[in-house]
Amino acid sequence: MAEYTFTIKRFDPVKDKEPYEKVYKVPKLASIVTILDALNYIKENIDSSLSYRHSCRMAICGSCAIRVNGKPALACITKIVHLGTDFIKLEPLAKYPVIKDLVVDLEPFFEKHKSVKPFLINKKESIFDIEPDSELKQAPEDLELYLQFAYCIKCGSCYSVCMGTPDLSKGFKEGFIGPQALAQAYRYSFDSRDEGFEDRLDTVASPEGVFRCHFAASCSAVCGKGCDPALALQLLRRAVIFGKKH
Repeated sequence: MAEYTFTIKRFDPVKDKEPYEKVYKVPKLASIVTILDALNYIKENIDSSLSYRHSCRMAICGSCAIRVNGKPALACITKIVHLGTDFIKLEPLAKYPVIKDLVVDLEPFFEKHKSVKPFLINKKESIFDIEPDSELKQAPEDLELYLQFAYCIKCGSCYSVCMGTPDLSKGFKEGFIGPQALAQAYRYSFDSRDEGFEDRLDTVASPEGVFRCHFAASCSAVCGKGCDPALALQLLRRAVIFGKKH
């Protein structure tokens, strides 16, 4: 039977001194279409000790992001046939501490995400003044200003390829906030219902903020949802210089 050859980077910090690679032969079955299908086959039929993360199976949760032949990808939607080879190398996302095998620790990534206050800030109303049936209406043209950036699923892929972000796997936590967090700063600041642009300014315009971006645009190239965080950073940079409404 025809087979795929999967080389998977393994590492268990509890018992392994160094990462190592292990090769698995996976038959070309009709039921094995995506990288996640292959991982599930290996887990269920060959090696139950293999660790990887997944949940929704439809590119919504972002939990299955790994490196496939050197590039970040969502395992659940990456079809093996589209890779153009039967030899596939799987590794954990770069720049994150490895918990085990293909599972990385995204906690530092989410700390950076939280630093830009990724939620709508409304200063006009007290929570006690809001009518339960009231709406914060928004015109379609206002939605278009930020819509694509609202598709971010926080998979961490963009951060892992950004040349300016610190390598969290080596313990570096300070430094460039990163494309995902700053794109979300733009997404909320340019939401017509938000009044928090000035509240985010100290973080966004700090030395570790938007001006640290080198505009290599690798973040946009690997986004599994087709978002363009590099564009968001440039728009946010303009907003910081000239003011939000210009």
